[in-house]
Amino acid sequence: NRENSDDASDEEEYVLPKDTMLILQQFLQEKASANGNAQDECFEENWQLSQFWYNESTKQTIASVVQSLQEQSAVPKDTFKVALLSAPSVYKNVSKINANAMLFEFDERFAYHGDHFRRYDYNRAVETNYLDEFRETFDLIIADPPFLSEECIEKMGIIMKKIAKPNCKLLLCSGAVVQDWAKQYIGVTMCEFRPEHERNLGNEFRSYANFDLDSI
Repeated sequence: NRENSDDASDEEEYVLPKDTMLILQQFLQEKASANGNAQDECFEENWQLSQFWYNESTKQTIASVVQSLQEQSAVPKDTFKVALLSAPSVYKNVSKINANAMLFEFDERFAYHGDHFRRYDYNRAVETNYLDEFRETFDLIIADPPFLSEECIEKMGIIMKKIAKPNCKLLLCSGAVVQDWAKQYIGVTMCEFRPEHERNLGNEFRSYANFDLDSI
């Protein structure tokens, strides 16, 4: 009976060789990193929050836009800051390009991004000091308003203008129906690029920017 064995060898602690321990630690770190990167993809869309995830092609296109603007900017790469407003499905791709990417999102499931997550509610945009800690912070803002209403676009515009640096690039992904509001409240115009989702939406979806998006 091994449980009652008096053999001293059973009491000895087995220690892995140093090189084996290093390999094991590296494997566990890579696994933890992979699990973290896959976390977003495990989250189902919450339709009550009007969440619709981009497809892979759109996520890659947006990430390439971030990379191009970052390279063209006079701001050093390590200080170039990107804000994602209500666009959690593209965070993983963008954060690979920009280590300073910040996700502003109502859904607290994404709080596992730690210091790169800030819970926000666009309805609070009219509050005088709301998000003042981010005033004139970002070089690029990518926003996907949750609703296709004038009120939502107007309030998103208030937030975007508050957190944007003076020469900030703005990219809005939303329905074709918001074209006039997007220009009025945010100062962006419709582009040729058409963001697509994993699930087909009933509304025509378009992109808007205050720079020449289609030439990138």
